[in-house]
Amino acid sequence: MVTSHHEAAHRIFQDRPELLDPVFRILGVPLPEKSSVEVLTADVTEIRPLERRVDSVLRIEPPDGSGGFILAIEAQGRRDPDKAVSWAYYLSYLKAKYTCPALLLVVCQDKATANWASGPFRLGPEGWTALSVHPLVLSPGNVPVITDPDRAAQNLALATFSAITHGREQEAPAILEALARALAMADPESIAYYSELLEIGLGNAPARDDWRKLMPRSYFPGRGTLIEETFLEGKAEGRAEERAQQVLRVLEKRGIAVPPVTQERIASCADLHALARWVDRAFIVSEVDELFVDES
Repeated sequence: MVTSHHEAAHRIFQDRPELLDPVFRILGVPLPEKSSVEVLTADVTEIRPLERRVDSVLRIEPPDGSGGFILAIEAQGRRDPDKAVSWAYYLSYLKAKYTCPALLLVVCQDKATANWASGPFRLGPEGWTALSVHPLVLSPGNVPVITDPDRAAQNLALATFSAITHGREQEAPAILEALARALAMADPESIAYYSELLEIGLGNAPARDDWRKLMPRSYFPGRGTLIEETFLEGKAEGRAEERAQQVLRVLEKRGIAVPPVTQERIASCADLHALARWVDRAFIVSEVDELFVDES
């Protein structure tokens, strides 16, 4: 489960590796087609008293096994004079450990931090560069502003990342509106994942309040929304099963324990109205029994 704004900025690459393809096109770096993506340990500690940890580490492997590389991803919220040394260490360590090239991708939410993070960072005594670090940087300056619902629906991961990156920009409300409309036709799993990720990824930006207002109005069931109408037009049995799985997934992502007998109750429920109530409540309850408050 995503636990902070900082984590949301890089965690999406772990959960939705399809985001890498458009991102690498933005950066102008070739990414081999149909490459596999493997999430690796983010721990790069060698001497135990000095812990070092990258935000995210991915292995990118082309189908033919040649030209693979390691991608270290860092979310950076401000200038940090100590980061250059840490980033140089990460790249050297990952190169040595996995015996393949390593790249560093830094995600920033403001242009000033992005300009600083672009480097290059030259390490060594004055007059001689012993080592130079050149990060790849994503920021409001190069991440696309997606305000078209159709375009957002084509790539929900990129649309969500656009909203997170531009969360403090004036385009934020239009981006959120487009994403909300796109999610109106998405599957329950995508709704649960992206709505939670985005709310946390926006941090304390004013756009977070905008998103909270958009969520129920745009696509949550039980409130006369578009997705509920579509939901009721389909086969009741199949839709009920989807909603039951959404309830269980939201509870799981929030760390709410669900006993087997309660899992069975939710999974076997065919009452669409009850399932709609449970979906709403799953986002706010502190224990699973609260789903069934005031129900006989």
